[in-house]
Amino acid sequence: METEIPAMLLRRQKEFAERFTFHSSRMRMKHVTKEELVKMDGDSDRCALELSDARVDVLGYACLVAIMSMGHGYHRISETRLHGRTVENGAPAPVVTSAGALIHGLSTLKARKIAIVTPYMKPLTKLVVDYIEAEGFEVLDSISLEISDNIAVGARDPLALVDISKKLNISGVDAVVLSACVQMPSLAAVPEVEHRLDVPVISAAICTVHQMLEKLGLDQVVPDAGALLSGAFATSAPVALAGS
Repeated sequence: METEIPAMLLRRQKEFAERFTFHSSRMRMKHVTKEELVKMDGDSDRCALELSDARVDVLGYACLVAIMSMGHGYHRISETRLHGRTVENGAPAPVVTSAGALIHGLSTLKARKIAIVTPYMKPLTKLVVDYIEAEGFEVLDSISLEISDNIAVGARDPLALVDISKKLNISGVDAVVLSACVQMPSLAAVPEVEHRLDVPVISAAICTVHQMLEKLGLDQVVPDAGALLSGAFATSAPVALAGS
């Protein structure tokens, strides 16, 4: 969240008038286990309250698997509840979860059959697959890198995903999720993998930026960030927001 999402939004500044500032409040997690994910999600209300003190224009909840570990459809519950915290604080702001953004991004692409790469242990990957499929998609193939240490996930070379993606079975898929985790870097690999596979390639981070821009009323365009942010699926004209 704190690396690739600012990188994408800052790329826009070369082509659009708006300027962005970034603010974060952290939920603790060291190892990506279901137990720690549940504890982490419990901190989300505090974080939403703290960030709304800064009068931000949109909030992003970074951890996809934390949301998905709480049960099917939980992204809707979380987004509504956390938005409520900002309203209570007198600073209403829309909330985007990376889990909900991934579902929204796939729907925008009209992708029904997908393949995914995750950094998670296999049981958590299955949980993610089940969540996505409960939303009406079909996961034809998945790769689990089985990394439990959260810092190690964030320290990975994004270009390693170029070779990893070659192991995916993409027969019949409409899209590939190159990183179903905002913690695992993938942005640098997306254009190359997308060119080679000739299908849309997205990530949880790309989808989060797409929906954030949509919530802000900005054109959903970021250079070199794959098909979803190419402009082909943009739904609004660009506008400038003060203090965004």
